[in-house]
Amino acid sequence: MQFYLDGFRPGDPEIRPAAPTADREPAEVASPAPDTHPANSAETVDVLIVGTGPAGTVLAAQLAEFPDITTKVIERRGGPLELGHADGVACRTVEMFDAFGLADRLIREAYWVNETTFWGPDPADASHIVRTGRIDDVEEGLSEYPHVIVNQARMQDFLLEHMAKSPTRLTPDYGLEVQSVDIDETSDHPVTVTVLPTGTGDEEASPQSTETAAPTTVRAKYVVGCDGARSAVRRSLGIEMTGDARNHAWGVMDVFAVTDFPDIRLKSAIQSATGGSVLLIPREGGYMVRLYVDLGDLDPTDPAARGRFTSDEIIAAAQRIFHPYTLEIKDIAWWSVYEVGQRIAERFDDVVEADRGTRHPRVFITGDACHTHSAKAGQGMNVSMQDAFNLGWKLASVLRGLSPESLLDTYAEERHAIAQELIDFDLTWSEAMAAKPADPNAPEAGGMSSQERQEIFTAGGRFTAGFATDYPPNMITGTDEHEHLATGFPIGERFHSAPVIRLADAKPLELGHEASADGRWRLYLFADSADPQSPDSPIAELCRFLAEDPNSPVLRHTPAGADPDAVFDVRAVFQQGHRDLALERMPDFLLPHKGRLGLVDYEKMFCADLAAGTDIFTRRGIDRGRGAIVVVRPDQYVAHVLPLDAYAQLAEFFTAIMCPQR
Repeated sequence: MQFYLDGFRPGDPEIRPAAPTADREPAEVASPAPDTHPANSAETVDVLIVGTGPAGTVLAAQLAEFPDITTKVIERRGGPLELGHADGVACRTVEMFDAFGLADRLIREAYWVNETTFWGPDPADASHIVRTGRIDDVEEGLSEYPHVIVNQARMQDFLLEHMAKSPTRLTPDYGLEVQSVDIDETSDHPVTVTVLPTGTGDEEASPQSTETAAPTTVRAKYVVGCDGARSAVRRSLGIEMTGDARNHAWGVMDVFAVTDFPDIRLKSAIQSATGGSVLLIPREGGYMVRLYVDLGDLDPTDPAARGRFTSDEIIAAAQRIFHPYTLEIKDIAWWSVYEVGQRIAERFDDVVEADRGTRHPRVFITGDACHTHSAKAGQGMNVSMQDAFNLGWKLASVLRGLSPESLLDTYAEERHAIAQELIDFDLTWSEAMAAKPADPNAPEAGGMSSQERQEIFTAGGRFTAGFATDYPPNMITGTDEHEHLATGFPIGERFHSAPVIRLADAKPLELGHEASADGRWRLYLFADSADPQSPDSPIAELCRFLAEDPNSPVLRHTPAGADPDAVFDVRAVFQQGHRDLALERMPDFLLPHKGRLGLVDYEKMFCADLAAGTDIFTRRGIDRGRGAIVVVRPDQYVAHVLPLDAYAQLAEFFTAIMCPQR
């Protein structure tokens, strides 16, 4: 963590200096907005975010970093969420939280899903269940972070606190809901949103009386609907959701239970011979557990069937499935019944297909507003957050004049495909969980064995960990002709961290953890085998190009007067040990002067961690003879891999993405 760039200041270093337009002290995260709002008032902002769910808080936390962007966040609830329904946090999401400086808090508080067990009917007595398998929940080496379980509301608390400590001191306005969204492309702020107070109750609170429900008009350059499955923003755009309900009900409850079931603190997929299935998820805190309980098929002609289930019926079903083990429910923190179904929005922004390419989007939808599915795959919150992480840096880059508006077209292009993959995976896993057990004595009866279910879970391991995303080539993701130079960094996939040693202070750390959610591109320069201290080495010549050549993307796309790493965070990794290199002989470009005092940043150079046995060059398949440039997007995905001398290709890649600044 770096601070004191502009001189010493006392207090918590996580509270960044406030922008001139922001409150000097961080606002109270939990303080709701006043109940009433002035009538006929108008406000002009760059971005209006509707909703403070997983997607909304991630997006707001990103935009809060930029004092030159005015962001407004509204939420129809009367205050922050207290009890979230989502709980599964994929490894990829923990990596993203690390970019906000929040991963350590998250994993300290969370339950770690280390192993998953599988249970099925006992061959000797089908009325009993027995353990049929036990596997690592996450493939070895997939991430340095675990798959964890933590209340969605706590994750949003962390992000809200991060916003409040940001330079803009951003806090949501609670008790407001969208009434309409209108677009007028002739205006500088083309999106007009009319909002009404909803009061300070929960999500289902009724609007206030007409005497106090005065409309408020917000005019924005961009609007993002993060307002859930019943999204008012989506409805205003006339976007349809496509997909089907499966007419199959599941009960879900967070409970405090006393049981002799031995795997009560392990994630378990349980399949009984006659009583359906349970997916058991231990919760954070050591005592609570979540149960997803199969309640069977619903009558498609009876729309009220789901609402007639009671908590006692869910408990009774779970007790039958756990037989011969006992399950005594002592308390219920929350419960609900949902119907399995998968739906996806026909588009993720306001541009209809006939206009695609002739104008750029102004309104976007994210998360549950554009894709809904069952909860058992544990992907809803994770994919929603990744939607926002994908969009946030793009909005910031366009609004700050660093990139053309065409960059915003890539959001729908990239995330719609990912959402469809989620829908397909969720359908497969939901069907596996609901399938009746196969009878080895009657194979003609069909069904699925515990072993088959375990194989489906294992095959989907990269998806459930959050690492199935592989963006195809587009304006911000290159082609793979040089991917062989760094095979462990596949283009289009997330940048996979590895241990290194920082040259200046010999600190061991993870290279990927040095990247923050600050909208900057990363250029990782993996040096070849030559001595980097030599002025004739390929890495030294590349640094001269980046520092001095007019075609350098660093020079061309960094605004005049800004810090040299304001747009591109360039970091070099050397094959030599940290004691074999002299800091004073390294390229000056890698020791940039920054801030109002012109202080030197000593954290741009790293060496192989030779004590680890296999260093980053071996782990990530980097060509030791030639080295490589690995270009990483602000959302942590690999955009390109190039040779160290591919100056023209590097410059050309960024010419299409970014606007010249000088």
